[in-house]
Amino acid sequence: MSVFDKDASTYDQWYTTPLGKYADEVETICALDLLKPSPGMRILDVGCGTGNFSLKLARLGCNITGIDISEKMLTFAREKAQKEQLPAEFMSMDASDLEFPEEVFDAVVSMAALEFMQDQQKTLDEMFRVLKKGGKLLVGTINRESDWGEMYLRIAEKKDTVFRHARLRTLDELEAFRPSDFMSAEECLFVPPDAGESELSKDGEKKRYRKGRGGFLCVLWKKR
Repeated sequence: MSVFDKDASTYDQWYTTPLGKYADEVETICALDLLKPSPGMRILDVGCGTGNFSLKLARLGCNITGIDISEKMLTFAREKAQKEQLPAEFMSMDASDLEFPEEVFDAVVSMAALEFMQDQQKTLDEMFRVLKKGGKLLVGTINRESDWGEMYLRIAEKKDTVFRHARLRTLDELEAFRPSDFMSAEECLFVPPDAGESELSKDGEKKRYRKGRGGFLCVLWKKR
């Protein structure tokens, strides 16, 4: 059973809060700016959860396959895709042992999931294996060296939470997983987790840009 199964029914509630909605918007813009998806691309979403990012790509005309080990999370992803009649397929699968042939996807993405993978190196190696040559791998993850990272580490110490199972990374650590294929990286979510609702705006993000560390990292590799 996945550690996320017990939270599946409430997981999407985060995106309905002012802070969650804002964080999702900022992270999505950062990820899409790096990935630059185009209609018709075949994209694998690893650790897709309830399909939040998968469906954003599907709305852009991409052909999406999402995988996760939480069947309960996948149930919600399938329901949302069916409701919008979007071309997205969701499968139960271990990210460190992908059941796909080599070099079949134009791009592979993983948003807010790598930090929960038991073997992060093996997971990244598997994502590269199924990626076509010249294809892009995008990983979005919580930045350990940020106010957001510190907050989640504190939560993990005090509460029974999925973050007890998380291993947060720094940008240098992420780049080191595949240094020869590394392309670029961006930080976002400079607004701190205790920000007031009035600060949750493009102006608020812009004012804090590069002042301190962004709470979310988007890292891009290209398969040589």
